[in-house]
Amino acid sequence: MTYRGQMRTAMLTDRLIKPTEYVRWADARRRFENRKKDRDLVAELRRSIPCEGLREPIILGVSDRYPDVYVADGHHRAVALMGLGVPSFPFHWYWIRSFGVRMEAAPFPFHLLDR
Repeated sequence: MTYRGQMRTAMLTDRLIKPTEYVRWADARRRFENRKKDRDLVAELRRSIPCEGLREPIILGVSDRYPDVYVADGHHRAVALMGLGVPSFPFHWYWIRSFGVRMEAAPFPFHLLDR
């Protein structure tokens, strides 16, 4: 069974849980605001999350080379959560290893965020 945890939304920062596809979270927000398709998706998430919660967990990747944590899947969801001020979100996670990745059943290594 895949581990499913809860993470504080405040951990989604450029220092703790970084965006994979963007240099900083501000870059992701700016891109989403400037593209209609992305803007519409974030707006729909902002409407649905307060009523239905986050339907699909955010996927976090943890590098074993550098103890960094990244959003591997769910950038739009993360930006919507940050904008709403939602206190926490559900997530799954995996190690980013040289020999491949797999979703983890073990608890998330929260100690990596104690920086």
